[in-house]
Amino acid sequence: MTLQIKRIYEPAAEEDGTRILVDRLWPRGVSKEEAHIDLWLKDIAPSAELRRWFGHDPDRWDAFRQRYLAELQSNPVAVDELRRKIGGSTATLLYGAKDTEHNNAVVLSDFIGSR
Repeated sequence: MTLQIKRIYEPAAEEDGTRILVDRLWPRGVSKEEAHIDLWLKDIAPSAELRRWFGHDPDRWDAFRQRYLAELQSNPVAVDELRRKIGGSTATLLYGAKDTEHNNAVVLSDFIGSR
């Protein structure tokens, strides 16, 4: 399995493999045609409460990461669905945040890759 992460605002590429949007909300300014997504897994995204609390504040990153990991551990159905969709192929987790280092796709990629 090859797992990558990428902002949804970047152009789709053949090497992306299966393109999976892992945000709860649809990214602003991107049409579904432009996004070229294969799957939108809203249920694997951080809860609305956690997302609002984090607010993409880098000072809250460590706490966000721990809370989101706890949510992932308590959500085996969504995690298993993501693993099934990825299988042994190449997949790209898509996210809309501007910060490329502090976002849910980074945490999710580490979580899936470590198991």
